[in-house]
Amino acid sequence: MLPTAIIVFREVLEAALIVGIVMAASRGALGRGLWVSGGIAAGVLGALGVAAGAATIAAAAEGMGQELFDAGILFAAVGMLGWHNIWMSRHGRELAGSAARLGSDVRSGARPLWALAFAVALAVLREGSEIVLFLYGIALAGQGGPAAMVIGGIIGLALGVAAGTAIYWGLVSIPMRLLFRVTSWLVLLLAAGLASQGAAFLMQADLLPALGSNLWDTSFLLSDTSLVGRILHTLIGYTAEPAGIQLVFYLATLVIIGGLMRVVGSGERSHRASGSVVSPAE
Repeated sequence: MLPTAIIVFREVLEAALIVGIVMAASRGALGRGLWVSGGIAAGVLGALGVAAGAATIAAAAEGMGQELFDAGILFAAVGMLGWHNIWMSRHGRELAGSAARLGSDVRSGARPLWALAFAVALAVLREGSEIVLFLYGIALAGQGGPAAMVIGGIIGLALGVAAGTAIYWGLVSIPMRLLFRVTSWLVLLLAAGLASQGAAFLMQADLLPALGSNLWDTSFLLSDTSLVGRILHTLIGYTAEPAGIQLVFYLATLVIIGGLMRVVGSGERSHRASGSVVSPAE
């Protein structure tokens, strides 16, 4: 029961953290619950499909199918999160003005909630498929009967959801005028961390050079396998022993998405400033 509870808690926590950040980033948007719920449901269904075809995926691409599959999911999520942040850099200031205007923008289809829903679906797909595969391995090893696995799974699920919910309520306690700025930074760091993880999978598949296997080792301070280490791994991509290629992808994601946010945001501010000038005739 304990191994099952630990595994489920760890994976659910990682997915719940992403869902919590997404929910906070879309605070006040009408229909966000439906979009996020749909993303979660799609991710769960996809995870079940991955579990059913696990052997085929693992055997693909000369035995590197699982690494390529995981990398594809991670980079797709990076794209969706980056798109959301770039969009918010253009519209976030006006959306933060009032919840009523925010709801109006969403009803008119101005806000890309589909991108966040897609990111949620990918997060749940990845973590859900890992849960199924890990539990399958535990079952094959005979570590506990079905009843113990079910109880452990329920305990792990409840604890993971509770932790993710706490993160969400902590974020939404921030004043609305600061919420979008805080969540934009969180989403940016989250995207950089996912890109770093994707690079690690491609490195394992021998598609990318390591550029140095271990740039540093901080495991004596904070292990990847500890609870805090896993949380930071999800939130900001913390790795105790990163490879050089992971650092390259991490920094490149920060620079590219952050740069686009700055360019698009400054363009919107210039447009707003020029539009605010009232002519003498008026």
